[in-house]
Amino acid sequence: MSDYMFMLESHLSQAQNLVIAEVQRMMTKLQINVFLTGGALRDMLAGLPVRDLNFTLEGSPQKLVKALEKDAGIRVLNADDVRKSYELIFPNGVLAEISMARTERYAKPGAKPKVVPATIHEDLRGRDFSINCLAISLAKGSRGLLLDPTNGLSDFSLRELRTVSSHTLMDDPSRILKLVTLQARLGFQLDERTKAQYAAAREAKLEKYISPEALRREIMKIGEEFHPLPILETLEKEGFLELYFPGFSGAKLNAVGFGKMLKLRGMVPFGAQMKEDRFSLFLYTISEKWTPKEKATFIQNCKLSKLQVDAWKNLDAKSKTLQNALKSAKLQRPSLIYAALIDAPAEHIFVLLSKSPLRIVQDRIKNYLQKYLPMALEVTEEDLVEAGIDTSTPKGLLQRSKFIAAKLDARPRKVPTVEAAYSPQAST
Repeated sequence: MSDYMFMLESHLSQAQNLVIAEVQRMMTKLQINVFLTGGALRDMLAGLPVRDLNFTLEGSPQKLVKALEKDAGIRVLNADDVRKSYELIFPNGVLAEISMARTERYAKPGAKPKVVPATIHEDLRGRDFSINCLAISLAKGSRGLLLDPTNGLSDFSLRELRTVSSHTLMDDPSRILKLVTLQARLGFQLDERTKAQYAAAREAKLEKYISPEALRREIMKIGEEFHPLPILETLEKEGFLELYFPGFSGAKLNAVGFGKMLKLRGMVPFGAQMKEDRFSLFLYTISEKWTPKEKATFIQNCKLSKLQVDAWKNLDAKSKTLQNALKSAKLQRPSLIYAALIDAPAEHIFVLLSKSPLRIVQDRIKNYLQKYLPMALEVTEEDLVEAGIDTSTPKGLLQRSKFIAAKLDARPRKVPTVEAAYSPQAST
C-alpha cells in the first residue's frame, strides 16, 4: 500500500472506507479503473475531515452507478446528463459523486460547456484550482498511485490557492463562489495571478451567471462542515449569500443556533460512529429565522431535490417520534436507553437536545452520550473473543449486543475506603 493510500484511509471515517471498498469491489467486477479525485485528496492533504468522495473514470459511469444501485442500495440525488456526473448517497449516509473524465470548453462566461470525454490526465489538467487536480488510482495493479499534473502538492506547501489557467474564473463563474469558500475553509492565500482574476471577475459581476446547480452544490458542501458559520460569514462579507435569497445576512445566519449545535456535537465521544444527515440539520438550523417566503426562494434558487427538502422539513416530526420513545416509563435500565438511541440518526438526537421541553428526554440523551456510549466503546474485540463471541456471524452480533447490555446494567462494585477498613465494625 502506498503512503498516500495509508494516509487517505486514516483520514476517512469507517463508513467512508466501507464505501471505497464497495466501489473497488464493483469496479473489479465490471473490469474498469476508477480514481478517487479532487476534494477527498485536498481535504486529506490539508489535514481536514473528508466530507464527500469524488470518483472519476474514463468513459460513461452509468454502468457503475446502476450496479451500485442494484448491489449496494445507493440513491441518486442528482444526475447531470451533460457532464455525465451523478451525486449519490450510500445507505450508511456517505455522500459521493461518480463522474466521467472529461474536458469542458465554454463559448462565454456562464454558458453551458461543450463536454468532451477525456483521459484522467486531461480531466485533471482542465479543473479549476491546482489543489483540486489530484487523483489516486483505486485499481488493484496501481492502487495508491498519485496523479498531480498541475503540481498541486507544491501549493499545499505554500498554502496558496492557484487557478489552473488564466480563464478559469471567466469560463465558469461558479468557481468564484468556490474560490471564496475554499479560502475560508482552508485559510490559504491567493497567488497574485488568482487575485487579479478574482478582482476582474467581481468587477465584471460574473456572480450573476452562477447557476442554481452550482449554488446547491456549494451550500451542500458548506452544510457538511462541522462548523459552517465562519464560511457563511465570509460569503456574507463578499455578498454571495444574496444569491440564495435577498436579505440573507445578519440574524438570518442564526449564529446562536450554530454555536449551540457546535457544543452539542462536542458531546459525542471520540470514536463514536453516528449516522448523520448533516445537511438536513444544517438547513434546519440556518433557516430558524427565515420566513416561509425566504425558504421557498432558497429552495427555488438552488434547486434542492425533493429528497433534500423533505428531510429538512420532516426533521421536527421525526425527532418528536424519537422523543415519544425516549419518554417511555419502560426505559428504566441503561441498556434500554442505549438500545433506543444507538441506531437513532444524530440529527434527531441533536434536535431533541436543542429543542425538547422534556427534562427526562434531555437527561436520557445526555446519559447516553456521556456514560452509556463511552462504556460501549470500551468493549474491545479482545473482550469479545475472551467471552467466546464471534462477531462475524449474526448470532455473534446478537451476543455482542447482550454483552454490552450486561455491562451497562451492571451495578458498579463498591470499593472499600480506607476509613471503612479501620472502622470499629471492621475490627470486630
